[in-house]
Amino acid sequence: MSMTDPIADYLTRVRNAIRAGHRRVDIPVSKMRMEISRILRDQKFINDFAIVGEGRESRIRIFLRYHDSKPVIRGLERVSTPGLRTYVGVDDVPRVLSGLGIAIVSTPKGLLTDSEARREHVGGEVLCKVW
Repeated sequence: MSMTDPIADYLTRVRNAIRAGHRRVDIPVSKMRMEISRILRDQKFINDFAIVGEGRESRIRIFLRYHDSKPVIRGLERVSTPGLRTYVGVDDVPRVLSGLGIAIVSTPKGLLTDSEARREHVGGEVLCKVW
């Protein structure tokens, strides 16, 4: 079965796991999803992630982060969709909640957070916002 928007699927799985109070969630592997997981880990939104399984059965296991039994991730929002791509220049890279959240931007230098994109002086496609 082909998936139209794998990034939206990723965000929805994480959002559903947080709302259900799960400690971890499994997501099908892709390079893009691994990079998003890496950014979320580096920005302390999740504890960690690992690859489990082999071949077509492999999954990314994301260990969600909670503080005082409340999730660290308060919101996930898909910005650019397959039907409406959202591109920004370096001067228009969005700030999420005045810097309390992050925007994940696909740039020529790879996936970067909004602050990294401004520091590297590149724009690109705004994939999602996390706060």
